[in-house]
Amino acid sequence: MAVEFAGLRLNNPVIAASGTFGYGLEWESILDLNELGGLVTKGLSLEPMPGNPPPRLAVTPSGMLNSVGLQNVGVEAFIREKLPRLAALRTVVIANVFGKSVDEYTEVVRRLETAGGLAAYELNLSSPNSKGGGMVFGSDLKLLAEVITSVRKICRRPLLAKLTPNVPDVAPFAQAAEAAGADAISLVNTFTGPHPERAEREASGQTLGGGAGGLSGPAIHEEALRLVSRAVRSVKIPVIGIGGILCGADAAAFLQAGAVAVQIGTANFYDPLATVRIARELNHYCRRLGISSVGELRRQNSPATPAHQ
Repeated sequence: MAVEFAGLRLNNPVIAASGTFGYGLEWESILDLNELGGLVTKGLSLEPMPGNPPPRLAVTPSGMLNSVGLQNVGVEAFIREKLPRLAALRTVVIANVFGKSVDEYTEVVRRLETAGGLAAYELNLSSPNSKGGGMVFGSDLKLLAEVITSVRKICRRPLLAKLTPNVPDVAPFAQAAEAAGADAISLVNTFTGPHPERAEREASGQTLGGGAGGLSGPAIHEEALRLVSRAVRSVKIPVIGIGGILCGADAAAFLQAGAVAVQIGTANFYDPLATVRIARELNHYCRRLGISSVGELRRQNSPATPAHQ
């Protein structure tokens, strides 16, 4: 079940996605974090952020809308209060980072560089649930390249770029991330959800304090697979697949599409054991097919060479 990519070695390809797993420490009492391939922390900003007003989540027929707004304790409190405990884990810990400017992204990573216990960074270039930053950078090729280039200059750890699906074609953005120095790509973040009038939201139970939310869960699974496959064929760096993964077979579908690993997000909200369950199910899935290494799933269907188009 072990996989290696971008200088990282994971004991399995299942990673807890940022924004759905707290700082990881909240799960310690209900599962063994070392059973995970890795975990990505909540997004970290230069200063603490309170996030959006409640309600922050709304159930949809096949998924979830969220408008959390990137609430977090800030990078200094994370280094002081959270990181020492995370550093004791055997699993790979990745810090998700965001900012409202290129300088803020870079400064957050600069401060994390002085601390131990982290294996890599994931730049959030895709969140639709905050004003400024996030998707503003991820939907502009020039800004996306500026952020990654700036961080790359001061960063000694592997650098992942988390991209948005909310663009006409993901391939140019994946290629821009690769050219700017990203070591891997995470795809997809949430899709921009509907923004009905307040009366309609209240009637449907989809009122969100922050307005429109990001759509995730099974509703986006097939489209996420398509976009991951498109990115895999557009770049030479590894791609991590995200989107509506509920079981081991769902995870296998992303690996068969060419992803090197997967991240589990929405499933964590209704099944706190989803990450370890899916890792075990993926293991059983491979055994049933007579596959001795999970990497064989990817090799079965991945293109020999990326088609830049």
